[in-house]
Formats: sequence, structure tokens, C-alpha cells
Amino acid sequence: MEITIIAETSGEGLHPVTEQLVGAASSLGGAITVLCPGGVGSNDASVISGVTKVISLQGDCFSSFDSGSWSTVMAPFSQGMIMASSSPSGRELGAQIASKIGAPIVQDITGIEPGYKVTRSVYSGKAVETSSLTTPCVVTLRQNAFEGASGGGSAEIVVVDNSSEVSVAVKEAIAKAGERMDVSDAEIVISGGRGMGDPSNFSHLNEVADVIGAAVGASRAAVDSWDEIPHSMQVGQTGKTVNPTLYIAVGISGAIQHLAGMRSSKYIVAINKDPDAPIFGVADYGIVATWEDALPALKEELGNLS
Repeated sequence: MEITIIAETSGEGLHPVTEQLVGAASSLGGAITVLCPGGVGSNDASVISGVTKVISLQGDCFSSFDSGSWSTVMAPFSQGMIMASSSPSGRELGAQIASKIGAPIVQDITGIEPGYKVTRSVYSGKAVETSSLTTPCVVTLRQNAFEGASGGGSAEIVVVDNSSEVSVAVKEAIAKAGERMDVSDAEIVISGGRGMGDPSNFSHLNEVADVIGAAVGASRAAVDSWDEIPHSMQVGQTGKTVNPTLYIAVGISGAIQHLAGMRSSKYIVAINKDPDAPIFGVADYGIVATWEDALPALKEELGNLS
């Protein structure tokens, strides 16, 4: 069972109702992912008990509330039962996400039980309506109707950046990676996938690798598609298993067999133009962009570290 929670924010932090959403979700069991629009409250969300993963969504659209643009970025990461607060913004955002993923929505619920059974007051509180839902579905929860979850959690935080300024996103990703590695002896692998478009474009990966002394790898899809990309470069279950300090995946969707060969890397940066790419599920920092936009900025930033 998957539950996705849309964090409710207040100023620069989380609104207490976010803990109530997690508390309600925890009563159902299953994996709980919290989406933090604009990255606000990501660290706070990660320490709420019961949270499995926090996705910090960065992008220009989050500078001010706009349910249309926010839901476009958030919909690909909204899985299973999606929960939001029944605040005005939560109701609007929940409805937009429901529309984009083709799911039903029940607003302002006051009770929830295993099996996706939800209740809410109707007719000005004179009656209670009970609904049985199937996933995917969206619900908004009335504030203070559920007990909040406690602290003490330690969920992983994944950053996915949809900024139009790709160079800024790359700079932030490499800065965070730099906090975890000693460049003087770091092991770095940069791999390309079929999203590179043509085997000749791997020359751009080689240029980046030359800057920092990295190895160049490839996905199985790239190896199978192009004779110019040898099997010796393949990273994955039927290729090489790598465990570098920094793994950079460019144009790789993230098939299970590829993930098996690199997911133990200390820090993973993924660059892909498809926000639905599974690689973002294991990346510490994801950048939604084409390789043409991202690699020049990546080369520059890695050069600054050397």
C-alpha cells in the first residue's frame, strides 16, 4: 500500500496538520511518502515517525501558490492514496492532482479506516457519509480530526528539481554531493542511457569525466541499442555493479536491472527530461532537464570542485 501526503506549510515550515495527515496515514499501514512543494519543511517532514520518504520538489513554480502548475509537477509523484489538508489551498491542489491522474476525490473527511473506507459530515453535520475507495484516489482531511504523528523518524530525502534555470539546479546538486565526498580521492561514475539520443553524444559524457577523473558507464538499453557502446561499459544486473561516492545518471530511465547495479552508490544525481522516470525514485537529487541543457553546467560545476 502506498500513501502520498501533500505537506501543508506555514511560512517557512510545516503546518501541524501535516503531522495529522501522517498520523491518519499510519493507521492504514504501508509506505508513506511526503511531497514538500518548494522543498519547504523537508527536513521537518523527514523526522516525523512513520514517514518512509520525503520528496523535496524544487522549481520556479513554487515561488507563489498556483494549483495548476504545482499539480503538474506533483502529479507524477502522487501514488496510491493521496492525502492533503482540507485547507483552501489543499482542497484546490488535491482536486487538480485528482484531475491530472484521473482519480476520484473526497473532500473534508473526518474518519478513515483500513480498506480505504472514509467518512465525512454532510448536510451541515446532520448526517455522516461513508465511502469505500480504491486507489489511486485523493482525500483531503479536516484539521484536528486526526491525532498527529510523533517525532523520531529518519526518512530519506530525495530532491527533484524542475527549475527552468538548469545551471542553478546542477550547481545545487553538485554542492550537496560535495558535502559527502573528498574530491581528491572520490570515485565518480557518470553513465548515459538511451536518452542520450545517439552514441556519438557519449563524447559529452567523456568530456565531463575527463574534468574530474570519472569512469563512464552506460545502461543496458544504450548497450543493446548501439554497437558503438560496448558491453564493458554496462552498469546493471547483467553488467557491472558499482558503488562510487557519486553516481551521475544521464538520460537513464531507471530500469530495475540498472538500479540493481548502482543503487548502493553513496550519492546519486539523476538527469532526465521525463519527470516520471523511475530513476528519480532512488536519486538523492533529480534534475528534470535534457542532457543538452544539463551537461555543460555539470561540466562547469565539477570543474570548480577539482
